Amino acid sequence: MAQVVIISFVCFLCPGMFNALSAMGGAGQVDRTVSSNTNTGIYCSFIVFGIIGGAIVNLLGIRWTICVSGLTYALNSSSYIYYNHTRDGTFSVATGPVLGIGAGILWSAQGMVMMAYPLEHQKGRFISVFWVIFNLGGVIGGIVPFVINYKQGKGSDAIPLPDSCYIVFVGLQAAGALCALLLSPPTRVVRSDGSHVVIDALRYTNVRHETMELCKLFANPWILLLAPMSLGSNFFYSYQYGPYNGALFTLRTRGLNSMLYWASQMVMAYIVSLLHDRESLSRKKRGIISLTVLAVVTNVMWGLTLAVQLRYTRGPDDTHPSSDYPGGLIDFTESSRAAGPMLLYCFMGAVDAHYQSFAYWLIGTMTNDPQMLARYAGFYKGIQSLGAVVAWQLDAQKVALMAQLVVNWVLFNLVLPFTFFVAWRIKAHSYDCMDMAPDVDDWLVDATDNSNKLDNLRRASVYEI
Repeated sequence: MAQVVIISFVCFLCPGMFNALSAMGGAGQVDRTVSSNTNTGIYCSFIVFGIIGGAIVNLLGIRWTICVSGLTYALNSSSYIYYNHTRDGTFSVATGPVLGIGAGILWSAQGMVMMAYPLEHQKGRFISVFWVIFNLGGVIGGIVPFVINYKQGKGSDAIPLPDSCYIVFVGLQAAGALCALLLSPPTRVVRSDGSHVVIDALRYTNVRHETMELCKLFANPWILLLAPMSLGSNFFYSYQYGPYNGALFTLRTRGLNSMLYWASQMVMAYIVSLLHDRESLSRKKRGIISLTVLAVVTNVMWGLTLAVQLRYTRGPDDTHPSSDYPGGLIDFTESSRAAGPMLLYCFMGAVDAHYQSFAYWLIGTMTNDPQMLARYAGFYKGIQSLGAVVAWQLDAQKVALMAQLVVNWVLFNLVLPFTFFVAWRIKAHSYDCMDMAPDVDDWLVDATDNSNKLDNLRRASVYEI
């Protein structure tokens, strides 16, 4: 658990602060164009380095790769200080691909630690611990701009975040990068039952082996079936951060909303973990129930969002100081106008936490092999970034807000059949070493048919349980 807590704090201070800035809409700027183009650059390189990130982590280890990756978040945040003074977005956009490289590597390592280190009945709990601490970064990151801009009142609706706020973000992200040096190598990590995370058969790897394993990902039917879920898992952020939060609320309220958005994620991550670790239900039943609930609440969320979206067509930008929402930008002091839209934004955060927690838990049911999980996590984040590239460009190209909402809603429902099929075929136990599993298809059948095989694997002297 200690290692998961450490990686959680790294993500709390690095991507957590990045998320807080993004959730304000436009990374704290009035015009979202530079931020949207920067995010496009981030996710373009994230596609590649997410997919190969697992191989990089397996080859180079986790401590220094995560540390260096974390510093790319600080670089990106610092670019907006330059933008504040020059109104030239070149530097910000240029930091995007650099951050994408770092993010791809960091999230591959994070996925391996979170999914491979716990025992099978602890995976939901470990995911929730990570998600709570990680999203604490978003909560604190939302408090910073809210406090700094509080006295500006409603007149702050056309004012970007000041340098002081960005400086705080840069400092916190640099500190998070240094926290990565506290991590232990996977070969030294022992689970709570005394078993080793990295078994003898998996201690060594090389470039040739990692290249072959990466190629196998694109031939693995069950990973490909999860690709639609991966594609849609961050697609909605561009709409929620910009056309919703960025277009409807004053600057200080956007900061407050960001805080509440991530706080709701912390609560939902814990609630979902109780289902995912409920041993009285089979893993298959847990998966089906979790996905069914997710399908219902997500469709309710988009339905409520549609009701709000029908009331406006644009937010503030360099030519329009306010939104065309009835009454203009919403401030949290206007309780009668603010309550519904703000609560809906919190609901969006809770639904996101359920989506992400379920996705990681589902991937974690495939294997306990840390090297495989590093590759799976990287593939998940890489395909996720492909969807994000499209989504952020929709906003950057100023596609109608209603059209963006419809695309998000339709995409989610297209994802469901593929994900339900995978969840329906979850087995009761995972193998600690995928190279020793009889067949990749065995992941899709009830483990009672393979209990003897699993017992034999556990007795094998080549690895320790």
